Amino acid sequence: MLALICGAGALPAQVARALDAPPIVCALQGFAPDGLTPEITFRIETLGSLIAWLKARGVTALCLCGHIRRPQIDITTLDAATAPLVPRLKQAMELGDDGALRVVLALFAEAGFEILAAHEAAPDLLPPPGVPTRAQPPEGVRDAAQAGDAEIARLAAADAGQACVIRDGRVVASEGPDGTDAMLAGLTRPEADDPFSWAVDRVDDVLGQAADWLSNASPAPAFLFKAPKPGQDRRADLPVIGPGTAAALARAGLSGAVIEAGGVMVLDRARTIADFDAAGLFLWVRERPA
Repeated sequence: MLALICGAGALPAQVARALDAPPIVCALQGFAPDGLTPEITFRIETLGSLIAWLKARGVTALCLCGHIRRPQIDITTLDAATAPLVPRLKQAMELGDDGALRVVLALFAEAGFEILAAHEAAPDLLPPPGVPTRAQPPEGVRDAAQAGDAEIARLAAADAGQACVIRDGRVVASEGPDGTDAMLAGLTRPEADDPFSWAVDRVDDVLGQAADWLSNASPAPAFLFKAPKPGQDRRADLPVIGPGTAAALARAGLSGAVIEAGGVMVLDRARTIADFDAAGLFLWVRERPA
């Protein structure tokens, strides 16, 4: 029997719809999934009790899906079943996102559960390589995408984000702890006479590069680049795009998105591609160079 360990968003429901049998739905408190009713809601402080409850229900496999923010642990609410896990949970909280996920995955695996990735449970989440949109990547995007590979590797070394914005082969914004939507919101263009006057006050360490971009009267096309961190555990936290992505890109004045084939999930693929087409944006599902 499979249980979904859910965070917020639409991903858990899409995984559930792809399964042959209804899963048991578990949700981290404060991060209820869209379109699903959790059978149990848990806190990190009750993780040990959750593990015991899952075993009692006959669960043999888990799929972690949905997004969360790193919770604060209130040691006063720890239950007896979770107390032995405190050293490992403390270790997880001291690590970056990928490191913390590895610890949590290890705890579940050591308890005897098989860990199933979301894209293994719902293979249609991963689109095939190519350009499924009517719009094609503008000239220069294919070469400029190499800067995205380098930036994701840099972010991975810091266990940080999984996305950036590129123009003319340069990174002008990088994903931080608040995620891709916040990064794009920081680039959103105000309604102004100059359509390329972008508000980038939320972009931190790339303002020097962005200033050059903003000063151009006719800037080259800019695009979102999204890929998993090199070496990350792909059983959880693969990056995602979906309905809403095209609108966010359009508001930021971007020309489209490049995502890694086999490494970025696309929610409601037909609708997402239709949204890209309606906005005149390109989507390139790019195979990472060997």
